[in-house]
Amino acid sequence: MVYAILAAGLLIGMPIAFAILAALIYFMAVGEFPYHIRVVSSEMFRGLNSYPLLAIPLFVLAGELMNESGITSRIIAFANVLVGGMRAGLAQVNIWASVIFAGLSGSAVADTSALGRVFIPEMEKHGYDRAYAAALTAASSVIGPIIPPSIPVIIYALIVSGASVPALFLAGVIPGLLLAAFLSAYVALSVKSDRISDAPNLSGQSRRSALFGGILPLLMPVFVVGSILMGVVTPTEAASFAVAYALVIGLFVFRTIRPSALPRIFSEAMRDSSVILIIISVVAAGNWLLTYNRVPNLLTDWVLSNVDGQTVFLLATIAIFLIAGLFLEGIAAMLVLVPILHPIAVSLGIDPVHFGIIVIFNLMIGLITPPMGLCLFVAEGIARVGMARLTRAILPFFLVEVAVLFVLTFVPETVTFLPRLLGY
Repeated sequence: MVYAILAAGLLIGMPIAFAILAALIYFMAVGEFPYHIRVVSSEMFRGLNSYPLLAIPLFVLAGELMNESGITSRIIAFANVLVGGMRAGLAQVNIWASVIFAGLSGSAVADTSALGRVFIPEMEKHGYDRAYAAALTAASSVIGPIIPPSIPVIIYALIVSGASVPALFLAGVIPGLLLAAFLSAYVALSVKSDRISDAPNLSGQSRRSALFGGILPLLMPVFVVGSILMGVVTPTEAASFAVAYALVIGLFVFRTIRPSALPRIFSEAMRDSSVILIIISVVAAGNWLLTYNRVPNLLTDWVLSNVDGQTVFLLATIAIFLIAGLFLEGIAAMLVLVPILHPIAVSLGIDPVHFGIIVIFNLMIGLITPPMGLCLFVAEGIARVGMARLTRAILPFFLVEVAVLFVLTFVPETVTFLPRLLGY
């Protein structure tokens, strides 16, 4: 009955956290009183009682501050210098601006919102179809949580005991760049150049100004990720440094953040963080319930006795997470499925870092798939082209991203090369 309530809640569109909470309330109501109430409440608290978890609201706040600093235009100008002269230049700038933005916010939704407001009308003005521009913006924003710093990576490391955040950060670099390269190649091949105008050319002085203007924003991910990789700070301490850096840049260097705006920025960061933390707490209690009923053990035993080798398991994992991404928010799906599937992957000899990036990449694709794709909703909210039209436009980009997923899955070196090179 507990699982029936959970399934019913998800089917009627209830947020995953509240669907799990409803199932837990039923479990407490019919169980041993007060034992189950005490266990469920303590498991919810335990799910949040983690020092590394503090990195999540701090990285969210750093992203909000960097967005408020008005760095979007600087990133776009920087990307224009790098790739604006390529075929379908403005579309290329859209993709590679997402790569740069990924190192600042680590959030696909923030990427779609910030860059979409600039690129969607600008690309339409240069001859691109508005739905195509919105689809490209949403698809390229998937790069955000893959290239470090990444909130999903931190959550994955919290779920999997012993997982290395620096190793996972390094492992996401090549997949993120590979996705950008595949999207760039598809855009260059698919866009009919006779229907569009190129990205605006910059004079020599403007190019130098754009390059120098992009240095300060780009230094933040260098400092944050570099300090973690060198072992100088923990991810939580690096997140606090990112907040301090974003504050100094916004208040005193660019002077684009007014002190009066800080309460609003902090409240928005708290709201966004609370959504993630509520999910983490109730899923922690839900995972205890699964363990209490020996579901992970039963599933592990069944898989090991019926799945023949790594290839079949990896294909099944891709299918499970792509389907889960259609209906569940990525972090919630990770919290529910990873504790079950990760031990099976390890028992089959799959590299834990490799498996972690496959999971994260899989679920980030879910951000652009209907009916629950958050980036799709954000892009449609900006473009106003209708969800049906936007879904048709994003289908080719979805197929490109699935192709990259298969490359990452069956060519493990694309994920593990950098961590192994640097000794992780």
